[in-house]
Amino acid sequence: MLYIVPTPIGNLEDMTLRAIRVLKEVSVVLAEDTRTSKRLLDHYDIKTPLRSFHAHNEHAMVERVVDELASGADMALVSDAGTPGISDPGFLLSRACLRRGVKVECLPGATAFVPALVASGLPCDTFHFEGFLPHKKGRQTRLKYLAALPHTFVLYESPFRLLKCLEELKAHCGEERQACVARELSKKFEEVKTASLPELIDHFSKKEVKGEIVLVVSGS
Repeated sequence: MLYIVPTPIGNLEDMTLRAIRVLKEVSVVLAEDTRTSKRLLDHYDIKTPLRSFHAHNEHAMVERVVDELASGADMALVSDAGTPGISDPGFLLSRACLRRGVKVECLPGATAFVPALVASGLPCDTFHFEGFLPHKKGRQTRLKYLAALPHTFVLYESPFRLLKCLEELKAHCGEERQACVARELSKKFEEVKTASLPELIDHFSKKEVKGEIVLVVSGS
């Protein structure tokens, strides 16, 4: 079986008891970054061997991993933070497993966009998850599409590109559109700020922005 195991996005206390048990019981943990995952495993005294599985090697690794799983191995897939497959490697492996008749089980757990969406105060009964926008080709096309959506949409962004992204959103969505910037979620300096796009630009242009960013934007 392949277990897809969410890991904390910041606060290590967000690791579930079930996730700890699974990581102890499997034969191998496939990790996006073995150094990051080793710190987590060491914290919970988990001795399971780690193997690198990330965006740059997953195409080459998928068939070999599925062969091992089909032969009877149990493995767990983790990313650096959050749920594998959500803007992180995972889809190719889970699809290949299902095509070969290998059972896939995804544990519930941490992912960044859910607490950001719920804490934003923006409508969350219907929403669109976009993840990371293209850096160049296709970026403006996606922004135009998102700006026209009637419901809330969610983006991931780097702190280094936050202000550029907010400016682009203002240009496409207008100055009255409400949005939320959530950063450092579950960590000591967590910040969730909801305001108009110009107000967010003004707020974040006056400070050094750190941590991964979730952007939640109200619908048209």
